[in-house]
Amino acid sequence: MVRTLLDLGQVELLIRAARERGDWNCAEAAARELCAAGEFDRALAVVDPFTDIGWRAAEWVTAEIMIRRGEGDEALAMVRPDLAELGDGHVCARYAELLAKAGRVEEAVDVLTPHLGQYWLRSRLVEITEGQGHDDLVLDVLTREAERLEPIESAACRRCGGDCGTRRMELWDVLLLISRVLERAGRTDQAVAVLRAERASGRRHPGNFPEYYAELLARQGLIDELGALAAEDHRSALDVYAKALEDAGRADEAETVLRDGIEAHDHPKDRAALMRLLVRQGRVDEAVEAGRPTYEYYDCWNFLQWALELLVEDGRPGRALELLDARTDEYAKEHPDQVRSLRLWLLSEAGRYKEGIAEATALNEQEPGEWDTALAQLLEQDGRLEEALALLRSSTHNLARHDLPDMLVRHGRPAEALDSIPTIAESRAAAERREQEAAERREQDDPWAATGWFSVEPPF
Repeated sequence: MVRTLLDLGQVELLIRAARERGDWNCAEAAARELCAAGEFDRALAVVDPFTDIGWRAAEWVTAEIMIRRGEGDEALAMVRPDLAELGDGHVCARYAELLAKAGRVEEAVDVLTPHLGQYWLRSRLVEITEGQGHDDLVLDVLTREAERLEPIESAACRRCGGDCGTRRMELWDVLLLISRVLERAGRTDQAVAVLRAERASGRRHPGNFPEYYAELLARQGLIDELGALAAEDHRSALDVYAKALEDAGRADEAETVLRDGIEAHDHPKDRAALMRLLVRQGRVDEAVEAGRPTYEYYDCWNFLQWALELLVEDGRPGRALELLDARTDEYAKEHPDQVRSLRLWLLSEAGRYKEGIAEATALNEQEPGEWDTALAQLLEQDGRLEEALALLRSSTHNLARHDLPDMLVRHGRPAEALDSIPTIAESRAAAERREQEAAERREQDDPWAATGWFSVEPPF
């Protein structure tokens, strides 16, 4: 919602919400927008009330604004971690980010170095130093970390005490980051050599290591080496190899590689790559057909919704409805809400609003309130905006509180949209009411629950 209001240029509305409603999300977004526009004093004024009460997030944003205003030393002094906070990786990550923005990259690296045993902070080190001209320093730190982790074959995991592979994965993570820094520094041959050597070590490489290596080879145009990798590890590299062939103007070869891979292994990842290739060539029907074997799957590799979206984007929602209606009775029975939701969406895309409204209304009669948001969207598209808004305002559906402001914004009513969002105090009060009502229901269902006894038998 905040992002939408920013896109509409409603900064003043966000400032008002921050002031009148005490909404930190609105305050932060408005302050950042004002800061980007060079209005530093106004940006600080928006976050000052939150800083005054000791809100740590507001202090960080205040420091960031001050750095942008050229007051780096004062800003960093204000948020510098104390001795206890220096042991908190999250605090150090935020402080290091500000140090880097103030141009004090070496200090940022020093702050993060004690925490490099945590993978996410190693990644943060690489992120905040990008484009800062200190790649050699970062490489030195990461190389020392890799040397610390190197004796992994005989070392026990710090968590389990055994050889679960945790330390090995930590080393791979560091090597990937070293390669990433080398690549951004223009030392591409060395970036490839680091991962090539690790792959040649004979150690198993689960996780994202093989995929990153394949993508690095593709970025450097090493197609033959990538092809050899794909032959050895089709699951990690075949789709990357095919895309590299396509980018090199060898789309027919890419398609053959993928079709042969699907015939040999039938991994959905390769089928997805084939669908994307066909779509890029404008062959939507063939892409839909390529995904067909997945349309009855029960997991995340089911591409049915993707195929429906392709047909809708191609201007054929009617064809998408036919594809949905062709699902087996067993699939529809196992995925009733998904099938019904998709059908209502497709009726809307096809302009068959009244038919969709009738179906959504019937569903709501069977399951009161469960189809409020779908029905409201159809009413809106049928030109019955006030009915749609009234339905969302009265609905108990958990998405109604999101859909209502979105709908108001779409129709040029941003102030109403913002006012429709509960304040923090109202949200807290509503949550407490729900907890109280749930407790009362439990007590009615099981009188012994109020005593703290959980047995269904009397406690005597």
